[in-house]
Amino acid sequence: MHYEIAPAKINLTLDTLYKRDDGYHEVSMVMTTVDLNDNLSFEKRKDRRIIIESDHQFVPTDRRNLAYQAAQLMMRRYKIKTGVTINIDKHIPIAAGLAGGSADAAATFRGMNALYNLGIGLDELAELSGELGSDIPFCVYGGTALATGRGEIIERLPRPPHAWVVLAKPSISVSTKTIYGALKPGKNKPASNLMKQAIVNKDYEQILSTLKNDLEEVTVKKYPQVRKLLSNMKESGSDGALMSGSGPTVFGIVRKERQSVHLYNAMKGCCAEVYRIRLLG
Repeated sequence: MHYEIAPAKINLTLDTLYKRDDGYHEVSMVMTTVDLNDNLSFEKRKDRRIIIESDHQFVPTDRRNLAYQAAQLMMRRYKIKTGVTINIDKHIPIAAGLAGGSADAAATFRGMNALYNLGIGLDELAELSGELGSDIPFCVYGGTALATGRGEIIERLPRPPHAWVVLAKPSISVSTKTIYGALKPGKNKPASNLMKQAIVNKDYEQILSTLKNDLEEVTVKKYPQVRKLLSNMKESGSDGALMSGSGPTVFGIVRKERQSVHLYNAMKGCCAEVYRIRLLG
């Protein structure tokens, strides 16, 4: 038996530069992990089956699950002869812009590596994981990073300054494909390199002033609830607020614990799904 933690991520920036010939968007984004995580366990089987278990009703337990696909890819690539049972204790909201599925897949790459004593480095695992999804390479490493290309080229960054984060997710799910499909890339000035410098300098105020997500404009037009949550987050005392990924989750950043408690309580009044967490970085 082997255990892995799969932390959620938030985007501090998300720049969309242009649409590529392969259909993906060229992006530049700074992401960081937070202490909201799924917990996964891995156990060898005597047969060659991949079994996904979860008590969360919306977690698929078949080939649609990215953890299943990651296990399948590991078995094929490294000629693993026995199957695996993967249990996913789900805490990250689904379809929320927090990379919950990607985090589980990344944990599966690491978990299979450890369970079978393969001795593969994180760089190789991250490169392999890019075959399944753009956010997974970042999730393999965790921490804080600048991601470019379609998201699979990772430059690891130092930890950002200590801060508290309050997440608020409205009771809707957002299709990443739909949001990217409605996007007009390249019209906004990129912010990711400025955010990288702010993190390197541990400059909290510059981090706040550089928060940016090109997808936010598209999502708030389609989902007024997201715009309302952003307004509530700012009015309730967050130092800075942004939508993560393609949404619909909105986060607010504050420096002090008592601020985070106040913000959490304020957001609980307007949204059912609210979390008070910290940057892991």
